[in-house]
Formats: sequence, C-alpha cells, structure tokens
Amino acid sequence: MNDDITAESFIDDEEIGSLCLVASEPTTRSLDALLEDLHITKGAGFVWTLKEITLHGEFRPLPNETNIFVASGKQDGDFDNLLNAARKAVDQGYRVFVLPNPKGIRTADFIFERKGVYRLYDLKTIRGKGSAGTRMKESIGQTNRVLLNMATDYNARLLASDIKEYFEKNPDAIEVLIFKGNKVFSIKRGLVQNKAFNRIFRKQYEK
Repeated sequence: MNDDITAESFIDDEEIGSLCLVASEPTTRSLDALLEDLHITKGAGFVWTLKEITLHGEFRPLPNETNIFVASGKQDGDFDNLLNAARKAVDQGYRVFVLPNPKGIRTADFIFERKGVYRLYDLKTIRGKGSAGTRMKESIGQTNRVLLNMATDYNARLLASDIKEYFEKNPDAIEVLIFKGNKVFSIKRGLVQNKAFNRIFRKQYEK
C-alpha cells in the first residue's frame, strides 16, 4: 500500500519459520500449553507453535464475521477493542485468531496469518494523547510485535519519539504495526535506526 511505512527489506525469524512449516493437522496438546510455549520457543519453532495454535480445535469462526476466529467460551473483557482491530486486519488480507488469556500466562492478543506467514501481535488501543509510549512498554515480554490501533488524533512527532524509545528499550522488538483509520503503517527496527526516521514517519503519518 502506498501509505505503508516499511523498513529496509529483511526476513525475520517468523517469516523464516513460516517457510519451513508443513504441519496441517490439529494438535492434541492443550491450547494453554501451546500459549505457554510461545515464551520459550524461537525461530522456526516459534512459528511452528503459532501455526499449531491456529489449528487447535478450540478455535471457531466468529459468527457474522469473516476470517476472525476465537477460542470457544474464552472472550476477553476487552473484546470490543479486539474485534475493532481484528476487522481492520481482515481488511488487509489477514486471517485473525483472537487469543485467550489463561490465568497465570502472559499472552499477546492476536495471531495474524497471510500467505502462510504467521505473526503474533499485542494490541494497544490508543485513546489518550500521550499514552502510546507507556502502552507499548506494557507489551514487552509478551511479543516482539505491537499493534497500535489509533483511536485519537495523536501527535506524529510524539508518536515517532514513542516508537523510537520502544525499540531502544526492547532489543527483541521487530515491528510496530499502526492502524490509523483506513491506513496501515509497519515500522521495523531498520527504519527506526535511520537518521531520517522522524521526518519520514511524520511525512507519511500526517498525510
């Protein structure tokens, strides 16, 4: 999309793992166990686990929605925000799996799948004028990809600064994905390290 901001091209661990996946049968392990495994697996094993989760028998299509799947009987209290973001992801061509939050396990919110590539995102719905930085930091330890669903008119200069600080504080961070109305921005580490990042980001975000 013309509105996307993307880093210099590179293949990350999740994309490498996706190329290696051959599993097609539902797993017999519990969904909670698979979600817990996301904290200890890396590379191809991490993506293998993502796919196992999406194949789990607990997931069912969400009634009256397209390409949105939820674990039966495990809707989160923040479900309206999750559904809002999930619909936007579907508009971008993703299948979306809304993850449950088992007691005692820190989990992200979504698995997005598109063209055989699986990615794990933690959703932060941004409503406050200066809250993006704090919300992104909350995701550290859950996943290396954050999804910001912008529900407020956020200052582009401040948001660029928040994103840069997030990458600095989280060496494992791969991507900040932003939904702003019908626009999508994908910010990766390579772009943030560009000296012209603030200018590039603001030019695109303020369009």
